[in-house]
Formats: sequence, C-alpha cells, structure tokens
Amino acid sequence: MDTLRLILLVIHILGFAALIGGLLAQAGDGDKKVNGAMRDGVGTAFLAGLALVGVLEAGDSDVNHAKIAVKFGIGLVLLVLVMANTRKPSIPKGLWAGLIVLAVVEVCVAVLWSPVHS
Repeated sequence: MDTLRLILLVIHILGFAALIGGLLAQAGDGDKKVNGAMRDGVGTAFLAGLALVGVLEAGDSDVNHAKIAVKFGIGLVLLVLVMANTRKPSIPKGLWAGLIVLAVVEVCVAVLWSPVHS
C-alpha cells in the first residue's frame, strides 16, 4: 500500500509541475491561453489527489480532513477554471495570474500544512 501511495504522490506532484510549467511558459507572451500542459496537469493532479486520499483512508495512517478539504476546494476551482477556458483563444491576464496564485497556494498548503516530526 505504501508503494501505491508513493506512486500516486509522484503523479500528483508531476501534475502540478505540468500545470505550473504550462502557466509559466507563457510569462513573456502577450496573449495567454490554456494549453495542453495546463489542462492535462490539472486533471492529473486532481485525479491523483483523489486516489491518494482513497489510499490514505484505506490505510492505517491519520488523514488531516481539514487539509484535504482545503486542497480539494482549491483543486476543484483550478480544474473548473482551466476546463471552462480550454477552448477559448485567449484568457485575461488576471485569470492567468489567478491560476498561478491558486496553483502555488495549493502547493504551499501541501508542503506547509504538514505535521512536524522531530
């Protein structure tokens, strides 16, 4: 079960890497749009995150439900915004910046809202 958890965690991280990479690849461009890396990355991260929670719930480890709820909410907003704008020829720069902020906040919640082991 631990191997499956680690595989899903790596897939989850790679999904966010693709999302953030797809966003940052457009940093210098004039027009912003939802690209394939963003679409596939957010979908991969969201689904791998759901599967990861399932594996954690099935195991013996404690699950922080508040953290999961916050990550689920942010992830769902990211997924909806990306998918709703996939076919548009361009997106506003404010939406592009908001997607970056939400993706970085999602990563910060994952990393910073962790138990401290001494």
